[in-house]
Amino acid sequence: MLKRATKWLETHWVAPAYAGWLLMVLTICFFGAATNTMAGWLYVLSGVGVALLGVGAILPLRSIQTLTVNRAAIFPVTAGADLEIALTIRNSTQQVQTLFQIQDLSPFNQLNPPLTTVEKVLPQKEYQWVYQQATEQRGVYQWGKVALRSGAPIGLFWCQRYRQAPAIAYVYPQVLKLDRCPLIDDMDSRDRSISQQFSSRNLEAATEGITRSLRPYRYGDPMRSIHWRTSARYGEFQVRELEIERGIKQDLIIYLDNGSTTWDATDFEQAVIAACSLYFYASQSPTLNVKLWTASTSLISGEQRVLETLAAVEIGEPAQTEIFPSPVVFLTSQTQQLETLPPGNRWLLWTQARFTPTSKSPGIVIDSHQPLQQQLNSANFTTEKDIARYSRSSPDHAFPITQNPQFN
Repeated sequence: MLKRATKWLETHWVAPAYAGWLLMVLTICFFGAATNTMAGWLYVLSGVGVALLGVGAILPLRSIQTLTVNRAAIFPVTAGADLEIALTIRNSTQQVQTLFQIQDLSPFNQLNPPLTTVEKVLPQKEYQWVYQQATEQRGVYQWGKVALRSGAPIGLFWCQRYRQAPAIAYVYPQVLKLDRCPLIDDMDSRDRSISQQFSSRNLEAATEGITRSLRPYRYGDPMRSIHWRTSARYGEFQVRELEIERGIKQDLIIYLDNGSTTWDATDFEQAVIAACSLYFYASQSPTLNVKLWTASTSLISGEQRVLETLAAVEIGEPAQTEIFPSPVVFLTSQTQQLETLPPGNRWLLWTQARFTPTSKSPGIVIDSHQPLQQQLNSANFTTEKDIARYSRSSPDHAFPITQNPQFN
């Protein structure tokens, strides 16, 4: 109760420091003794004490009320890196402002916010405070207020006032460096084959278009696409690559099932990292048009937007649409969702229970106790043939989750 009252006095007016309480008690004692003895020098001492208390109560507020605070934009970082927080305090008066504290009310350390002491700020000058804030987990963090606290010049009273300095910091999930990802590569090779067949059919009907480049003739290329003048110059057939041949991409959706409430917190963080890593790995393919799906945003694309969405994504968000896109890489914690997954898709499953694979699409059961990067690099995932073979040989058994199922 006393701390709350002191805090209220400090932020709304001024709160006496220990020296201030002591001086008030002495002043009262001197004044009481003066009224009893009628001694003039006691009246003088009590008057001096009242004057010091008055000056000590007024000056701290005057020293900080003219200070302004600005916060620089906070650049986003990946989880595990340090945020750089920069505050600028400007003294817009013609007097030197000395001995005050700056306390940044950080969302990371609410009980013990970062604090620094400023010795002085010259007239019409600025003081810049830069500190590093460690991050451990992804998220969107908001800064609001900065507290200025002063007891200058004689330290009898403390005065604290807040300044608004809003800012938002994005801490992105980690992006694992994948040398290979067979789960995506298998879809990429299938889509590349479909794209080549589709573009070949277009080239058979296309005689005009923007020529991107020339390449040697390959078996199956239509004769109408041969550039005869260049072929005569080089002594071998040269084929025109048209814009239509390069512009065909197949959609691939990284589907994060964050609308489910069955997620374990640790597993969900792994799923977010996996979604981010798969998105950036798939975006390197020239034949895949990769997008991300979450419950609150539906389909999105673009590196920055994907990173900001995955930094803010949470468990149990209401879905804006129930349309199930295809083809997808489905990241979920619900085994029953895999039963309705159409063929040709892929899945990653986080579960603490044993289950029987009934999906017609291949996928990986993620073991949260094993390195995620190693599991995404692995080719040990179930295929349609593996599931059918396993179901015929042992229909009453289930895959353990201690390791990814592998078939010979």
